[in-house]
Amino acid sequence: MPKLITLLNGPNLNLLGRRQPDIYGHETLDDVVSACAELAEDLGLTVRALQSNHEGQLVDWVQEARGKAAGIIINPGAYSHTSVAILDALNAFEGPVLEVHISNIHKREAFRHHSFVSGRADGVIAGFGTEGYLLALRRMASLVAK
Repeated sequence: MPKLITLLNGPNLNLLGRRQPDIYGHETLDDVVSACAELAEDLGLTVRALQSNHEGQLVDWVQEARGKAAGIIINPGAYSHTSVAILDALNAFEGPVLEVHISNIHKREAFRHHSFVSGRADGVIAGFGTEGYLLALRRMASLVAK
């Protein structure tokens, strides 16, 4: 049975491809999820992809992943810089956590340079566009194979 990876996307990522394409590119979230599902199958994994603009919903999904998912890949969006609640939920998750950012948050506004989620993440991928999700999935496959 393939191992489950929970793929979480935070606020405004539902607008991917339409919101600031100069920063985030032209691929939609559906495009990203399709590419991840295809790669996951090749890697012997399965992906449960979820997106919410609401912090509490993301916390609920992290909690639901406990005992079910082998790992979490999360793009917390703007909650990266503000959410201790998501950090606390991730700290209660037993498996690996990888953080993804489409843009390089360290080349943007100063308030984006700090991510609470990075304090829990086993790895952070930033600035590779939507390809970062695929890079994270490849890394996750090696982490959960152990």
